[in-house]
Amino acid sequence: MLKAMQKIDIAGPVGALETIVIPAAGEQTGIAVVCHPNPTQGGTNTNKVIQTAAKALSQLGYTCYLPNLRGVGSSGGNHDHGIGEVDDVIAVVDYARQQHGALPLALAGFSFGGFVAARTRARIDADKLLLMGPAVGKYEIPTPEVPADTLVIHGEADEVVPLENVMVWARPQHLPVIVLPEAGHFFHGRLVQLAGLIKRCW
Repeated sequence: MLKAMQKIDIAGPVGALETIVIPAAGEQTGIAVVCHPNPTQGGTNTNKVIQTAAKALSQLGYTCYLPNLRGVGSSGGNHDHGIGEVDDVIAVVDYARQQHGALPLALAGFSFGGFVAARTRARIDADKLLLMGPAVGKYEIPTPEVPADTLVIHGEADEVVPLENVMVWARPQHLPVIVLPEAGHFFHGRLVQLAGLIKRCW
């Protein structure tokens, strides 16, 4: 059982994936893979939003894996606009399952990472899905439908992904969206609230 945060390399389909592992606080009840925002705009696995989410999930008993997806940091390959990144996430899931067995799996992501997490969930089974400021309507490939119990959190004043984009996507699915009043895309000044929402609504 991991005792402290570690940095490891996980074999991916186009090279090693530089990954932060945050262990479960207390008894481990699940594993989570948490995906970073758009690397073309500086998104990496040290992003404050995904670090906040991972620490909240850790407190809920999840051992969290935060990979730098292809072409980010020292990870191999080149950025693939959310296509090949799905294969990267699946490789991390496979590794985590080898380490921890058949524990419940959560997929999570912020912005571009939310887009990747949703696309990954369309490919593999997962028990829970968390999308924060998901980049709906920002890529040629549409964001797929997601399970009814997906936790979606979005800022009312998101200046990167307009709230209306998310509502247009969520509406035909009858999918609830938690809206943080006046919050921007990066949840500046609202990270404590974000963590609290994750822990309360999970």
